[in-house]
Amino acid sequence: MDQQFWFPIQLSLWVASIAAIIVFVLGILLGRLFVSERIKGKLIWETLFILPLVLPPSVIGFLLIMIFGANSAAGRLVENVFGFSVMFTPMAAILAAIVVAFPLMFQSAKMGFFSIDKDIVGAARIDGASEWGILRNIMIPLAGKALITGGILSFTRALGEFGATLMFAGNIPGKTQTIPTAIYVALETGDTKLAFIYVLFSISAAFILLGLTNVLNKRYN
Repeated sequence: MDQQFWFPIQLSLWVASIAAIIVFVLGILLGRLFVSERIKGKLIWETLFILPLVLPPSVIGFLLIMIFGANSAAGRLVENVFGFSVMFTPMAAILAAIVVAFPLMFQSAKMGFFSIDKDIVGAARIDGASEWGILRNIMIPLAGKALITGGILSFTRALGEFGATLMFAGNIPGKTQTIPTAIYVALETGDTKLAFIYVLFSISAAFILLGLTNVLNKRYN
């Protein structure tokens, strides 16, 4: 199989990996913040963070275009600083994947941190531990199962992102074409065999990753 076949797989894995790393870090930091601190408008912020789970992909794509499009302030800033537009680039695919995957990581991190006995954290503070030290040495290890599960689910969700990616990053062969968009094009052009191969890869990857989360949950329950 030639490079044209492998490109959507390689790009999808790369986009999902970068997005998963970013949402893993953001999910831990924000999950820790929303569990431990009193934040004004906390309920509203948490609702906004989770909103992408229920919004249609076309709405997410539209909002990303409005925020990072060529006519937006953020879009012009990126173009002036880096010399290129975000839209119709792999960066756009990463941003779309981050938006749709973040809610899963945020919820997992928040639930993991909520499950930690507050007496343990309180004792660490009395002993003089810093907040960063508490997060790194106590909260992350104790919430490890939830964090790993969130990371795996986030990667899986990013790997399968389609609607927002198609609108924001487009479907440019050899540049922004991911597995979901490649499946769409293959069906549109009548290449059912190629579509089936990509579908089989997607199902296999999702099955393995979800299987890992089940093994992890059973092992540490």
